[in-house]
Parts: sequence; C-alpha cells; structure tokens
Amino acid sequence: MKINKYVDIATLDKEAKKDYIDRHSAFIKCDAKAEASKKFKVKVMVGDQYMHPDDTDHYIAYVQLWNGEKMLAQANFIEGAMGNAPANLEVDFYIVPTKSMNLTAYAFCTKHGLWESDTIAVEVA
Repeated sequence: MKINKYVDIATLDKEAKKDYIDRHSAFIKCDAKAEASKKFKVKVMVGDQYMHPDDTDHYIAYVQLWNGEKMLAQANFIEGAMGNAPANLEVDFYIVPTKSMNLTAYAFCTKHGLWESDTIAVEVA
C-alpha cells in the first residue's frame, strides 16, 4: 500500500493540490516533553487549513498513533461520524510513556488511502 506524506502546502502553487494534501494529512499536537509513567495527551488532527469530507464513500476510517514501529492506539470511524459534513477530525489519545518517543500518526481515507504525519520527538524524563 502506498503511504502518502504531508508536503508543506506553503510551497505549492495550486489551491486544489494544497486542499488535497492538507485535508488528508494527519497532524500531531502534543508537548515536546513528558513525564515517565504519567498520563500524556497526544492530539491527532486530520486536516489543518482544509476540512475533509464525511460522505458515504469518502471519509476517514481510522487514525493510528505509532511510536517507531509499535502501534500505541487506534480510533475507528464510520461514515457520518462527523455529521455528514466536512470537518477536521480530532482524536485525543492518552498514553503512559516510560521512555522517549518518536510519534507518528496515520489517517486512512476510504477514497485516497493512507496518510502519514511528520514524526514528533517527545523527550520523557
């Protein structure tokens, strides 16, 4: 399966290409530091400046959070979960880290496949 990756949309000229890339990309929002053995919040958002559709044949089916090659969490969705309207899907994952992490998120669009976020380093002390 091809994995699509985010491209900085500020570097693109065509509005349609910016929309396509942004609305499918997963973005991780979390602190750069965490405390060992304490609950740590990681927000994954699909789309930033552009909203993704929520139609019968075109929606985000799942969002995953990985630390390197280990999947930490997954949230599944069905069509209509976002009210059958374009939206920026958001998922809050709560994990308990024991050592520093390299977090990556994935979002799967039923029409345009798998999308990978940038990797975010989190220092755990």
